[in-house]
Amino acid sequence: MSNENNMPKEEGLDHSLKLLKEGYQFIINRRHTMQSNVFETKLLGSKAICLSGSEAAKIFYDNDKFKREGAAPKPVEKTLFGEGGVQGLDGLAHKHRKAMFMSLMSKDDLTEIRRLTKKYWEQAAQDWESREEIVLYQEVKKIITRVACEWTGVPLEEDEVDHRADQLSEMFEKPAEVGLSHFKGWRARSQAEDWIEELVKEVRNHDREVDRYRALYAFSWHKDHEDQLLDEHVVAVEILNLLRPMVAISIYIAFTALAVHQYPEKVKALESGDEDQLQYFTQEVRRYYPFFPFTVAIVKEDFTWDGYKFEEGTMTLLDLYGTNHHPDDWENPNRFEPERFKEWDGSPFDFIPQGGGEFDIGHRCAGEWITIDIMKDSLDYLVNHLTYSMPEQDLSFSMTEIPTIPESRIIMRDIKRKQ
Repeated sequence: MSNENNMPKEEGLDHSLKLLKEGYQFIINRRHTMQSNVFETKLLGSKAICLSGSEAAKIFYDNDKFKREGAAPKPVEKTLFGEGGVQGLDGLAHKHRKAMFMSLMSKDDLTEIRRLTKKYWEQAAQDWESREEIVLYQEVKKIITRVACEWTGVPLEEDEVDHRADQLSEMFEKPAEVGLSHFKGWRARSQAEDWIEELVKEVRNHDREVDRYRALYAFSWHKDHEDQLLDEHVVAVEILNLLRPMVAISIYIAFTALAVHQYPEKVKALESGDEDQLQYFTQEVRRYYPFFPFTVAIVKEDFTWDGYKFEEGTMTLLDLYGTNHHPDDWENPNRFEPERFKEWDGSPFDFIPQGGGEFDIGHRCAGEWITIDIMKDSLDYLVNHLTYSMPEQDLSFSMTEIPTIPESRIIMRDIKRKQ
């Protein structure tokens, strides 16, 4: 007698349009309907398996069972990740490339991130005091572009800040859309890769001096697992895999400002600037609000899990947003409760806003610590270093736009720095 179960299956020829229509709720809706954390559907004309919850995440991040090479849809690869980047590698090549990123995550590196974040928030706030109103999301993109470029050693002239901020954000604002939005994202990536590739050539030709401890220098001279310098284009892709996700933190900061506005009773604990309280609030923003909905891998070889058969070559989606709201893992998951992180055990599988698994050997985002530090200092600045008003505006956000953001982008008026 077989120990395999019949996997719950969504009937129909293809559900790609439903995924686009339902967005962050696509997997959650079917998880509820089928009463299962694993089910089969059809996407892009092929069978796909969807997973949700921490137990499913443990399997998804087992490198013996899943691979990432060839998993990302081409529109996403061409605009969001770039071709040849670390997200599409497996095995020794991935481990070696990931180590290149993790080498930048020392205590000193993260201290420098925090210093730069505070520096550029203060510069921006001085400018905002002379303006009637600002759109926070647009302003924060420029703040983080400055932070990211200085931290990585990428030169950035003052008159190109707006252009580079827009260029980097176009890669993540509409990564999977078709038509004009996708073309803009593809064009932005192509132009940005040309920009960084030229800098890499200058570094290698010794025509540009760069701090050897900055990413631009380190990546330009990094050798792969076969002791070969990375292709100049691949170096550009990987530098952008630092710059782009750092600027994408602007989405989280817009949601941070929304949370400060919507949950004033939770803000009181932040007014002392206590690091732990800032951490709890930041983590709850990352858990509660939507960022990217899911991540994708391909079954490496046949295996059985929880009685279900996974066949080699099957595209598999792990529900990031749904796992962060899974009732099996979180009490009152649809409430905004920063204090829940006082007791959180640090599991790499139940809290996965930027992917799960282990940092060093898995596919968890190497820059997660950067995200947390930039968010904490931005939260502290909003609460403890500024006064401002928020006029009536549309603070709603769509659950079908990927990634989503408050409609108004957070309009702020009467901004003053606290003395």
